[in-house]
Amino acid sequence: MKIVVLKFGGTSVGSIEKIKNVANIIESFRKKKLKVIVVSSAMSGVTNDLVKKSKEISESFAEAEYDVLVSSGEQVACSLIAGRLIHKGYKSRSWLAWQIPILTQGPHKHSRINLIVKNNLLDYLKSGGIPIITGFQGINNNQRVSTIGRGGSDASAIMIARFFKADKCIIYTDVEGVYTTDPNKLKKAKKIKVISYEEMLEMASLGAKVMQPVSIQDARLNRINIEVKSSFTKKLGTLITKRSNIINNKTITGITSTQNDAKVTLVGVKDKPGVAASIFQPLSKNMINVDMVVQNISANGKETDLTFTIKREDLNKTKKSILNNKKIDFRNLLFDSNVSKISIIGVGMITTPGVTYRMFQTLAKNNINILVISTSEIKISVLINKRNVKKALAALHKEFNLDK
Repeated sequence: MKIVVLKFGGTSVGSIEKIKNVANIIESFRKKKLKVIVVSSAMSGVTNDLVKKSKEISESFAEAEYDVLVSSGEQVACSLIAGRLIHKGYKSRSWLAWQIPILTQGPHKHSRINLIVKNNLLDYLKSGGIPIITGFQGINNNQRVSTIGRGGSDASAIMIARFFKADKCIIYTDVEGVYTTDPNKLKKAKKIKVISYEEMLEMASLGAKVMQPVSIQDARLNRINIEVKSSFTKKLGTLITKRSNIINNKTITGITSTQNDAKVTLVGVKDKPGVAASIFQPLSKNMINVDMVVQNISANGKETDLTFTIKREDLNKTKKSILNNKKIDFRNLLFDSNVSKISIIGVGMITTPGVTYRMFQTLAKNNINILVISTSEIKISVLINKRNVKKALAALHKEFNLDK
């Protein structure tokens, strides 16, 4: 039994006309004699509206009830898709995650799927049915509805593909695939035909919005090949797969930029063992994610300047946390929210010397100053003034032959 999992995002099911289009796509796979499992997000804008309503009720809305509330949007979309397929003469029905069931573990709002009981769904598939499953949700050990984080419908589709040993998992969205950089920021951005899990994970973590990092990690761990494509065109999308499946002559696969960073610098921190841990422990307790970190030792060896980056919305929490921290001494505290992180990503840099030089030299030629640097095996990130983002993207895109 050949199975394909089709996941449709909010923009793909955002109106009745779009849902009719989704039904046509599903029908095209059935005509190929494939068993189809469909996973749907809520219609675009619905989840945001539900989140807004929860905040209007209470800023500390109960998390268990939050999951019940925000998971309701997927029910509407699934029912409409199933209804359209029935209209077209197919056997179909909506399946809520608890009816399957899809079992989760972990806290409300951030659960993870750990088991899918297949019996009911397999019987339905064998009978010729097309199940339309609510993404983004499951049921926990307390028999309560749980959600798996924003963008969680992708994770639902990937885990369903894993448990049902699907031949294919296709993520339908409003873009034609993964691009070398954000096409809204650079018109010369090109669609990537094939990308490795590792490269896609870095790109998603560094600002590419096509998929959530947790979904890509699930696909990588379970070796699920994913195609990301548009539901509004018949063009091929981008295949996300393991590194060994890719033949690529480009050193760099993609370039990302972020627009929500802030730089924090503690000047004149006393340099002694444990001081960095003393700074970052309260930030961790306050769920503040620290990204890039740079430490400079003074000439006398007694003081250090510590610079790190955070999300801009965490700036006030970070300032409060540091100023209330009695375990650290420093002379000054500086903040800069006019910054952006530019990253080049590519497995090709593992075996190609000189990539760092080329990146830094390109930025220097364009009078772009580097504030902070961080690297990994397949990624180099720099922090720059955010007014230079478009110029940096264009220059680096050209330097690494991504325009072609």
